[in-house]
Amino acid sequence: MGSPIVAIIGRPNVGKSTLVNRLAGQQSAIVHDEPGVTRDRTYLPAYWTDREFQVVDTGGLVFNDDTEFLPLIRQQAMAALAEASAAIFVVDGQTGPMPADQEIAEWLRQQPVPVLLTVNKCESPEQGLMLAADFWELGLGEPFAVSAIHGSGTGELLDALIVHLPLPEEISETNEIKVAIVGRPNVGKSSLLNALVGEERAIVSPISGTTRDAIDTIIERGEQTYRLIDTAGIRKKKNVEYGPEFFSINRAFKAIQRTDVVLLVIDALDGVTEQDQKLAGRIIEEGRACIIVVNKWDAVEKDSYTIYDYEKNLQERLHFTEWAETIFVSAMTGQRVEKILEVVNRAAESHNRRVSTSVINEVLEEALKWHSPQVSRGGRQGKIYYGTQVKSQPPTIALFVNDAKRFNDNYRRYIERQFRKQLGFTGTPIRLLWRSKKVREMESGNANRATRV
Repeated sequence: MGSPIVAIIGRPNVGKSTLVNRLAGQQSAIVHDEPGVTRDRTYLPAYWTDREFQVVDTGGLVFNDDTEFLPLIRQQAMAALAEASAAIFVVDGQTGPMPADQEIAEWLRQQPVPVLLTVNKCESPEQGLMLAADFWELGLGEPFAVSAIHGSGTGELLDALIVHLPLPEEISETNEIKVAIVGRPNVGKSSLLNALVGEERAIVSPISGTTRDAIDTIIERGEQTYRLIDTAGIRKKKNVEYGPEFFSINRAFKAIQRTDVVLLVIDALDGVTEQDQKLAGRIIEEGRACIIVVNKWDAVEKDSYTIYDYEKNLQERLHFTEWAETIFVSAMTGQRVEKILEVVNRAAESHNRRVSTSVINEVLEEALKWHSPQVSRGGRQGKIYYGTQVKSQPPTIALFVNDAKRFNDNYRRYIERQFRKQLGFTGTPIRLLWRSKKVREMESGNANRATRV
């Protein structure tokens, strides 16, 4: 990825995520007063003076305890340290050195990575010196007293950190496609991410709610770069209590907003649920390209008609995403997983596509020949003067008409179908803006009056 990596290591609830947010200058890592909120490794960009790097938030390390997610969290933290240029070991100044800190310190002393011992929760300089002094016993050199919440002491920490980072190199610009993996809990989103990456990038567990942060991973296929964003499983709103899951779902929705293509993962055994329909609606609302990924296809008993019956059911349940391509995969066996990126390329191309005004008006002319707008009871008929594309992501076309109210929903859908039939736009929603001549005249008149005033 170019930028050097800094791993944030420590036991649970010492303020690692708060420090990550402070160093990155954004509220991206989930912060909540509960052990085990962070589980996967979460990468965020950061910089200090003229140096850019990435901070990696990791789960709280607990040795000699193999209950629930703790072995998997250790695995993720160790993976983060293996790729890091330096590590920041965070301890809690309010509690003083704990046996768990001693265990982690002993482990870190055996690693080839430089470690900066950081004593968090030192809310004043005077207090910080006293609290930090207790941590010399960990044998990791001078402790840095900081307050992740208020930012005090982080400047001195960063000054010491960049000494251990490699010198910046020229990094070529990458035209990456951002792909969010979205769906209900336990449909196989993290397994799909791991299958695409080719390693255990995200923790996979049958326990609902394993993934909490939106996790970015960059992969390359040939000359194309993809940023894959694994997200938390999104349950019905009424079932979500305020806390880590609430923040996780907000992260998932934000991931949809900042992406190019969304993989809507559906469990082949469950079929399309009401929640899947709502998620598809949210994707359209955000104007993102979409691919329907039916996972666990290997677990479905099949005959020669199974896939056709399944596709028919998908079309009925997700009729409002008829423009989205569907692919049947198995993240467990790897069946057709690599083909997902081929579909992503097509969807991203449509999502970013721009069409000339002349081509748009040729399509409109042909559409009007086959089907003219309906004449209203008052003998008035809608007229389309011309159209032009005003933006992409998603493709948005403004249609200038005499009166937008004269075009009913059926006719508007007809025009959209004609654009899709003639121009494609497979995999992406398109938006039509019906702009009335009366409204434009009023806007023009108001502008003229404002100029005279």
